[in-house]
Amino acid sequence: MSALLNEHHTIAVSGTAQNRGRFYDRFEHVIYLRVPAQVLLDRVRTRTDNPYGKTTAQQADITRFVAEVEPLIRRTATLELDGLLPVPDLTDRVEQCLRPA
Repeated sequence: MSALLNEHHTIAVSGTAQNRGRFYDRFEHVIYLRVPAQVLLDRVRTRTDNPYGKTTAQQADITRFVAEVEPLIRRTATLELDGLLPVPDLTDRVEQCLRPA
C-alpha cells in the first residue's frame, strides 16, 4: 500500500482492513459509503458474481460487522455518502473529491 501511495498522487482505494488507520494521514478524504444493514444483506444474497453472504452464518457475520465496525469507520470518515443514491450521483461526489483543490 505504501509503495502504491508513493507512486500515485491521485488514487481512490476501496475496502476496509484492520490496519486502514495507518494510511489515513496519506489521504485527503476518507469516504464512508453507508447503506442500511438490510439493504447490504439483500445485495449480497442476490448478487451472482461472489458467493460470500449466501449462508446464514455469513449473513450473521455481516450484521455483526455493521454493528461493530460501522461506528468506527463513521468516526474517522471525512465524508459520508448515502449508498442508496443513484450510482451517477455517488460517482460525481467521489470524482469531486479526487479533483485538485
